[in-house]
Amino acid sequence: MGMTMTQKILAKAANLDKVEAGQLIEANLSLVLGNDITSPVAIKEMDKMNTEGVFDKDKIALVPDHFVPNKDIKSAEHCKCVREFAKKHNITNYFEVGQMGIEHALLPEKGLTVPGDVIIGADSHTCTYGALGAFSTGVGSTDMAAGMATGKAWFKVPSAIKFNLTGALSENVSGKDVILHIIGMIGVDGALYRSMEFVGEGVASLTMDDRFTIANMAIEAGGKNGIFPVDEKTIEYLKEHATRDYTVYEADEDAVYDEEYTIDLSALEPTVSFPHLPENTHTISEIEAMDDIVIDQVVIGSCTNGRIQDLRIAAKLLEGKHVAEGMRLIVIPATQAIYLQAMEEGLLKTFIEAGGIVSTPTCGPCLGGYMGILAENERCVSTTNRNFVGRMGHVTSEIYLASPAVAAASAMAGKIARP
Repeated sequence: MGMTMTQKILAKAANLDKVEAGQLIEANLSLVLGNDITSPVAIKEMDKMNTEGVFDKDKIALVPDHFVPNKDIKSAEHCKCVREFAKKHNITNYFEVGQMGIEHALLPEKGLTVPGDVIIGADSHTCTYGALGAFSTGVGSTDMAAGMATGKAWFKVPSAIKFNLTGALSENVSGKDVILHIIGMIGVDGALYRSMEFVGEGVASLTMDDRFTIANMAIEAGGKNGIFPVDEKTIEYLKEHATRDYTVYEADEDAVYDEEYTIDLSALEPTVSFPHLPENTHTISEIEAMDDIVIDQVVIGSCTNGRIQDLRIAAKLLEGKHVAEGMRLIVIPATQAIYLQAMEEGLLKTFIEAGGIVSTPTCGPCLGGYMGILAENERCVSTTNRNFVGRMGHVTSEIYLASPAVAAASAMAGKIARP
């Protein structure tokens, strides 16, 4: 019986020839990640361990991104805690204001995540790095503390679901529509503690930004991780961003999967997730048959859709046009490099002339932080990843998850609209 990609990576990290689903292992870590919300808790837990220091100052990444630049005294104290810890332990990959970005966009951009890595992060969307053929998953702050201290973590080896992708996406359909379609199909617990492996000839047609988006939202289906095979596009991305050596793993032909799905990318439509669960999806054709869903705000950004491709897609639709009267359009580039590139390409000018605003890189309103909190009964189309009750503000507000194309079209129409 063969192993999946994820199982091969975990076997190597545990110094074992073979692992099976359900097996408990202790694995060596390639990287431990924390942000300004989760790191302070981990730091306090690590202090209780009475360790002499961190296991490897080069294999820890601390990225203040949720409330940065600080929005209040409490967030400033959290960041101060992280800053002082990074200085005390001489952490190589600490990103201060000016270098910071949204963690899950920043780390691949900096070349800190490569194929074959085992990465844990005290943030649920750490599964993003599976786009590069790495095993990455979110953990609690206590596990982060143990990881920083020992360089190891315990895992139960996950079983897997195979998603065979065929065809290619149509215009104005992107990776966000793919993952929303899948979550709508299998539900928010459809992949609970399982690896979501994306394979097939359709993978080649997906950009790296599409793949980051899809892997990022594996957690919204309950997945332990999402992972893509390493192909020519992955290697080109690594040539541009990474300098570390890496190992490419492929699933065995006789690898065992709990379930297999085939998805024809060419058949997908723009898809929107209605409140209050990501699985509550509707295609744009279904929405057009409904009464208009009037909105107050649009957010384009986050670790899911704040990359350069996302901004280009939105700007192309908005160029020479204007948002609806009374509409609030908030655009948040995911990193400083993306911000600079968008500025050089004229995308920021397009957003501002269209009546939008552009924020410094931050998670912002995605988790109800700041830079776009919703008031009572307000509706928002957002390219973020969660639409739970109260996620972006008042408990009666509503979040509709969508792609950058749908978000831009909706901003102009004042209602959910086809791009």
